[in-house]
Amino acid sequence: MPIKIPQELPARHIIESENIFVMDEVRAATQDIRPLQILILNLMPTKIDTETQLLRLLGNTALQVEPELIRTNSHHSKNTPEEHLLKFYKTFQDVKYRTFDGMIITGAPVEHLEFEEVDYWPELCEIMEWSKTHVHSTFHICWGAQAALYYHFGIPKVGLPKKLFGIYPHVVERKSSILCRGFDDVFMVPQSRHTTVERSEVEKHPEIKIIASSEEAGVYIMMTENGRQIFITGHSEYDPGTLRKEYLRDKNLGLPIDIPVNYFPDDDDTKEPKVVWRGHANLLYANWLNYFVYQTTPFDLKEIK
Repeated sequence: MPIKIPQELPARHIIESENIFVMDEVRAATQDIRPLQILILNLMPTKIDTETQLLRLLGNTALQVEPELIRTNSHHSKNTPEEHLLKFYKTFQDVKYRTFDGMIITGAPVEHLEFEEVDYWPELCEIMEWSKTHVHSTFHICWGAQAALYYHFGIPKVGLPKKLFGIYPHVVERKSSILCRGFDDVFMVPQSRHTTVERSEVEKHPEIKIIASSEEAGVYIMMTENGRQIFITGHSEYDPGTLRKEYLRDKNLGLPIDIPVNYFPDDDDTKEPKVVWRGHANLLYANWLNYFVYQTTPFDLKEIK
């Protein structure tokens, strides 16, 4: 089934070229089906890249998805054209009276700040509180996961000695979890962060289940009962070249940065990276949409509690 996105959204042309079925509003209106309403709070500065990555994964399932892009009103993005934001994004105030089958809260490059120091923290707290009664399942990514664990459960983030940066092997701990149905015994995940959450802090909260982890990268997937809240510490949505962009950016600025682990063949940054995480990424998003959104969301979204 297709993903329904605006005709002129830049992501549309990219994912269409990858043979992902995209439907416009006119054709979608003729379908006798209620599409899944997925809200995406995009906190990343490179919003066009991030929306493309997420829409690619949401569109590669058997479900009809209708995403809604929102941004914070309390922070002005300097890296995305204003005309793009005005045309394709809404603010929380525009959607706060609606309900949604699912929601994605992305990461953000603000790890060096305490949560309360982030200029849009009060607005994000309002959105996260609202999500408990207006969204059936919320999927938090990287810093977004750390922020949610801190807001909902008081779990702090902890600084790492150096940036966790590269492609790391992970394993499924809770074999019965349908969120990881179809995963290999060992699967690879991109990681790019300066902070983490300690397993010991998570384990103080029995309502949070640790689903998957890595010896090197720590806890990876956590969720509450019935998947109403899902926390992902890595970046399975990343494009093949995302880590390369980050690495070359910092290298060219003279910043301290190690070559990404398990990324460039022979650790040679002139060679093309090999993608070894795409299958897991597609399974993760397909399983979330199928088992924790589509299968359990009420047909009438007003019944979400």
